[in-house]
Amino acid sequence: MTVEQIYTGCLAQGAYYITSNGEAAIIDPLRETQPYLDRLAKDNARLTYIFETHFHADFVSGHIDLAKKTGALIVYGPTASPEFDAIVAKDNQVFEIGNIKIKVIHTPGHTMESSCFLLIDEEGKETALFSGDTLFLGDVGRPDLAQKAANLTQEELAGLLYDSLYNKILPLSDDITVYPAHGAGSACGKNMMKETVDSLGNQKKMNYALNQPDKASFIKAVTDGLLPPPAYFGMNVAMNKKGYESFDEVLSHGMNALSVEEFEAAAEATGALILDTRNNADFCRGFIPQSINIGLAGDFAPWVGALIIDVKQPVLLVTDAGSEEEAVTRLSRVGFDNVVGHLQGGFEAWRKAGREVDLVERISAEQLAKEIKTGESRIIDVRKESEYAAEHVEGAYSKPLAYINNWIKDINPKEHFYLHCAGGYRSMIAASILQARGYRNFTEVEGGFKAIVETNIARTDYVCQSKTLS
Repeated sequence: MTVEQIYTGCLAQGAYYITSNGEAAIIDPLRETQPYLDRLAKDNARLTYIFETHFHADFVSGHIDLAKKTGALIVYGPTASPEFDAIVAKDNQVFEIGNIKIKVIHTPGHTMESSCFLLIDEEGKETALFSGDTLFLGDVGRPDLAQKAANLTQEELAGLLYDSLYNKILPLSDDITVYPAHGAGSACGKNMMKETVDSLGNQKKMNYALNQPDKASFIKAVTDGLLPPPAYFGMNVAMNKKGYESFDEVLSHGMNALSVEEFEAAAEATGALILDTRNNADFCRGFIPQSINIGLAGDFAPWVGALIIDVKQPVLLVTDAGSEEEAVTRLSRVGFDNVVGHLQGGFEAWRKAGREVDLVERISAEQLAKEIKTGESRIIDVRKESEYAAEHVEGAYSKPLAYINNWIKDINPKEHFYLHCAGGYRSMIAASILQARGYRNFTEVEGGFKAIVETNIARTDYVCQSKTLS
C-alpha cells in the first residue's frame, strides 16, 4: 500500500493518490488529469475509484475527466446530488481497493454532503483519515458556504459540524494520520497550520475547534471572524456538481497563439479581459492599456477568482514565453475556462508593433520617505487586515486588495495617494485595476512594506484604527 499527498501550493490544496495490489484510488483530484494518468501508467495500476469529499468551492476538480479516461467510479458521501454518473455512498459504506479498504464517514457541516474517508490497511487497522474540508490542521471547515443550498444558517451548519466532529471523528484512534484537503492560505478556513500532515492525536490536543467545552462554544468559535468568501466559490460548486467542458478542450482554446492584429480583433469582438501574468516589475515598465496584472509567480488562481468574479468572462492572455500552458491550466483550476487565446511573442510583440503602451508610476521606498508628509500624504495599504493590524505605516488606510471592487468607488480621483502591499505583488494588481477603471492619481511603492520598514517612515509595532476613505 502506498499513500501520496499531491500538494498544490498556489491553491493550498491536497489531492491523494493511493495504491494497493495493482489498484488505485484518487481523492479530490485537480482539474488536469495527465499527471494522474502518467502515475497510473508508471505504477501499472488501474484506477477504480475517485473519491470526492464534497462539492468543492475553491477549485474545479478533475473527477469527471478522470472518470471518462479511466472508467473509474466517482464516489460522493450521503445526500450528494451530482448531475452525472456517480455513486452516492451510504454512511459507513466500505470500498475495496486491492488489499485495503476505504470507509465513508458522513460529516455534514461544511456542506451537507461533506464526508471523510477512513483508510483501513491490509491488516484491518484504521491508519489514515482523508478529512476533506471537515477537519483541517489547526482548524475546521467554515460553515457559512452552504447556507443557501442547505436552507440553514451558518450557526445551524456549525452545529452539524460539531456533531460530526465530536461524535464521529474524535472517537477515532490518536495514531491515525490526518490528510486534509487544504492548508494555510486557503479561504476555506481561517486558522490553518502550514503543515499538511499530522496525527489525529495532536489535533485533539491543539486544534481550538476540537477543544470547546460545549456545542454553543464551538459554534461561536468557528463562526467568529469569518471573512466573506470569494465571489467565484458558488460558480465552482456549480461546475463540480453539474459538470464542465473537458480540460483538453479548454487547454486547446487557451493555447491559440494570436498575432497582434488577431489579438486586437479578438479583444474587440469578445470584450475579453486582457490578463497579463508577468511579474510586477516587468508589468509596471510597460503593458497593454486596460490590462490587469496578476502574476503567475504568486497566488495566481485564487486572486483571479477573487477579483475577476465571473468565471465565464472571456480572457486574453499576455505571458512570458513558455508559460502559456501553465497560465491556462491554473485558470482552469478555478473555473476560468473561457480563455480565447494568448498574444504570440508576448508584450514585446505588442511594443515592436508600435501599439500604445501604458505604464504604472512606481517609486522606491526611499523616494517615498523623501516625498511623504506626515498628516498630509495619503497612503493606501492593500495587505490583509491582519497584516495591517500587526504593523503599518502611521496614518495609512487599510483597504485589502480582496475588497477592491467594493472600496474603489470611494477613491477621490482628484486626490493623490501612495499605494503599497507587502512586497509589490498585490499593489501592482491593485494599480492595474485602478488604471483600467480610469484612476491615475496614485504612485505605487516598489518593494512594499518590506522595503518601507527599512526607511524612517514606518513605526514598528504601531497599531491604530483603520481609516475610511472620504
